[in-house]
Amino acid sequence: MTSPEKPDYRNSVFLPRTDFPMKAGLPEKEPAILARWQAENLYQALRDSRRGKEKFILHDGPPYANGDMHIGHALNHILKDTVCRTQSSLGKDAPYVPGWDCHGLPIEWKVEEKYRAQGKNKDEVDPVVFRAECRAYAQGWVNAQREQLKRLGINGDWDNPYLTMDFEAEATIVAELLKFATTGQLYRGSKPVMWSPVEKTALAEAEVEYEDITSTQIDVAFEIVESPIPQLVGAKAVIWTTTPWTIPVNQALAYGPDIDYVLVEVLSYGQWLDVAALERGDPETMAARPEPCGVGPFLIAEKLMDRLSIYVSELVDATTQLFVAGGCKGSALAGTIARHPMHALGGFFARPRPFLAGDFVTTETGTGLVHMAPDHGEDDFLLCKANGIDPVFAVEGDGKYRADWLWLGGQGNVIAPKLNAPDGPICSDLREAGALLAASADYQHSYPHSWRSKKKVIFRCTPQWFIPMDKRSTSENRWEGEGGLVADEHDKPMLEGLTLRETALTAIANTRWVPEKGENRIRAMVEGRPDWVISRQRAWGVPITLFVNRKTGAYLQDPGVNARIVAAVREKGVDVWSADTAQDLLGPHYDLADYERQTDILDVWFDSGCTHAFVLESGRWPDLSWPADLYLEGSDQHRGWFQSSLMESCGTRGRAPYKAVLTHGMTLDSKGYKQSKSVGNTTDPIKLMQTSGADIIRLWALTSDFTEDHRIGDEILKGVADQYRKLRNTFRYLLGALDGWDESERLAVADMPELERWVLHRVAEIDAQLRQNIADFDFNAYIAAVSTFVNNDLSAFYFDIRKDSLYCDAPTALKRRAARTVLDLLFDALTKWLAPVLVFTAEEVWLTRYPDAASVHLETFAAVGDDWLDGSVSHKWNRLRELRLLATNAIEPMRREKLVGSSNQVALTFAAASAEDRALVAGVDFAEICIVATVAVETAAEGVSVTAAPTDLPRCDRCWRHLPVTADTGLCGRCAEVVA
Repeated sequence: MTSPEKPDYRNSVFLPRTDFPMKAGLPEKEPAILARWQAENLYQALRDSRRGKEKFILHDGPPYANGDMHIGHALNHILKDTVCRTQSSLGKDAPYVPGWDCHGLPIEWKVEEKYRAQGKNKDEVDPVVFRAECRAYAQGWVNAQREQLKRLGINGDWDNPYLTMDFEAEATIVAELLKFATTGQLYRGSKPVMWSPVEKTALAEAEVEYEDITSTQIDVAFEIVESPIPQLVGAKAVIWTTTPWTIPVNQALAYGPDIDYVLVEVLSYGQWLDVAALERGDPETMAARPEPCGVGPFLIAEKLMDRLSIYVSELVDATTQLFVAGGCKGSALAGTIARHPMHALGGFFARPRPFLAGDFVTTETGTGLVHMAPDHGEDDFLLCKANGIDPVFAVEGDGKYRADWLWLGGQGNVIAPKLNAPDGPICSDLREAGALLAASADYQHSYPHSWRSKKKVIFRCTPQWFIPMDKRSTSENRWEGEGGLVADEHDKPMLEGLTLRETALTAIANTRWVPEKGENRIRAMVEGRPDWVISRQRAWGVPITLFVNRKTGAYLQDPGVNARIVAAVREKGVDVWSADTAQDLLGPHYDLADYERQTDILDVWFDSGCTHAFVLESGRWPDLSWPADLYLEGSDQHRGWFQSSLMESCGTRGRAPYKAVLTHGMTLDSKGYKQSKSVGNTTDPIKLMQTSGADIIRLWALTSDFTEDHRIGDEILKGVADQYRKLRNTFRYLLGALDGWDESERLAVADMPELERWVLHRVAEIDAQLRQNIADFDFNAYIAAVSTFVNNDLSAFYFDIRKDSLYCDAPTALKRRAARTVLDLLFDALTKWLAPVLVFTAEEVWLTRYPDAASVHLETFAAVGDDWLDGSVSHKWNRLRELRLLATNAIEPMRREKLVGSSNQVALTFAAASAEDRALVAGVDFAEICIVATVAVETAAEGVSVTAAPTDLPRCDRCWRHLPVTADTGLCGRCAEVVA
């Protein structure tokens, strides 16, 4: 006789049900969600929902419109988007207006490349036509980058971005320039600036990067022809340089006043001479002293005289000895005059080369004497200027010596390796003149390069326009809105009596820097920076709209002229600044014949430094306001946009245009190397979105320690994807466990079991922590807090314990209702916490549960109940978790040895010396907490121990727990009641 079949209880178990897929499929889903946002105009809907709320203004630093988005762009914009979204989640009005930097050399260079490919000279093209092509090129990349950034889930006013090439923006830049002019904070002068011979323009420090190179180093002898120290006449002053090309522009020699110098003779003694006696000055030995070898004597710093031995053996035979024939302090060299090695050429080269005292001269390297070329060095320029020596402008904009230059005229590029090589024309001519003591092409050092062309730059003295850093403000040069330019409440320039440098340093101290080390970085840069060179010798940019009097050299300051210029640029753009319109702009009271119209353009850093005025103050974006709460860019912008914005605003408004500055580091490859297309170690965010989805990139960006240089690579992204899967599966579990949720199930917190009250306590704690993380812009900690809560508190603890109740308790059971109530609250909290991060996934989750609802991104953080925080419950359950871990450790060996298949098959014995621990375990259903069959509590002699053994209890056919069951049904008491 066969036994009757056991009943099938599967349909009586409340298993999770959801259509939310485990497989994300982000590359396919995200574009559809993005299209929905665009159709619903999510950005405007968010503005409408936050109207009248407290504002948070992040001003977007303009990326350059000349190429596809790279991983650095992605990181930067994800951070900006997260800042705005998290502030919005707190209920603030946090608009985001994206923008682009559209003028300048990179774009101009690309358009020139097209001409070069066609064999055309850009200088032969009509400037208006050329600028139109630059404008079209920039607009094309604006459009491309806009779509790429939108695909990342960046929520902003994409239909109305700011562009520095908009006529209104160009007019604002001109107006800001004229404020500097009106307040006397502008001058034209000739100073050495970094100059790109390839691009034929001056460069700012922010446009320069440094690369290690190998150069030719030479030692050159300058013959002394006059000196207060008679011994020195006829001696040769030795200089050392790594820029041989500057010798043809030498005008003086510099010495250190406190340095000890020696006059060294080179003598051929042979085997018979007693050198020690010679140095003692023994009369007989002195009388027998051989004649000098004809290669000296040499003047050199005493600490560096060993350098002579490098090349003396090459000049004479090996029997030579160095003899110190005299010495002096550097200060005694005042009045000494040398002649240039190429003095025989006459003209410039026949002029005297005076010795000048220079505090910058040291004995760390070289010879202790420095040759001065005021055209090509800051120290050289200042020292020579102080002594009445002017630059000669021997090197042209293309890097060649002037055609009329007596030595090497028309040759160049001056920094070409062939020109500077030990066997090149410079060294060859110096060698023939008997002045080249040594030359070798082996000097390794760091050298500035243009970050656009990647070519070496030079220091070159040219007439440029500068904003002075150390000119003191007076009541006479304060901006009051003259010139027909709009003056508002912010137009309050430097405090009277302060310089721009002092004003900027004060503003730095009044700004919040995140991380804090950013303050020291920018402070050091501002303390040591030279005057701001704002002129560039190019075509695509905002012109320096000044008329300079041909007789006096002063620029015209007339309110009516200024107003006409600004109005004309606002109407027609920068093309209005031309020879044809110049007289109209001057007006009837001035004759163009008396004035020189400036043809230089503004440094693009001045352009971008003015964006705060155009974007935050213009009224075109009424949701914005000045100053910004935050600027956020890479750490390289301490010398770039952060600084140019600071200088521009301090010069016109007396303070920084931002309240806080957040900086992030650079993105390196997985091995910590700089990413480079030529090396092939780049991560392309566009391809990554196509294969993995934007949310994966966003999660990577925010789990990285972005305040430092950070890494990305396949293995790192695999880890991020795993973290994403855990978060997604948590949402899937919540959606499934909440299937059929009805508000009638909801329980008040006071009616809930302690475990649920502990979960709500944790939610309240996490909520407070996340709000602090938002205030600190610490998104790494933000994600870590949510992920740890999800993985440790929920998945590994709460969900694990409550699955039995959710699946098997009756729908009306208090425990199940409490759990479902908490799951509903968890769903609300987690979705809103992660919405600023996983923007697409959070929307998918939200709409899966609420298909007819508006976007989750219109929501604010879930409200935390006043009764959620419960310290006593937290303390109790934190201890229970510790004891549960002991139980888990006791069970694990049984699993490994396959003595049991699951913890439900285990009987635990809990032994504790502490009566408090014994009472704690006995006072709860510790078997339910540990997911075991039974728990026995015993007294231990000391400490706490947990032992595990297989249970003898049968398994319930419905809940699979090992409990006493009824033989005929195979059910435990709870399941029998539910089934009945």
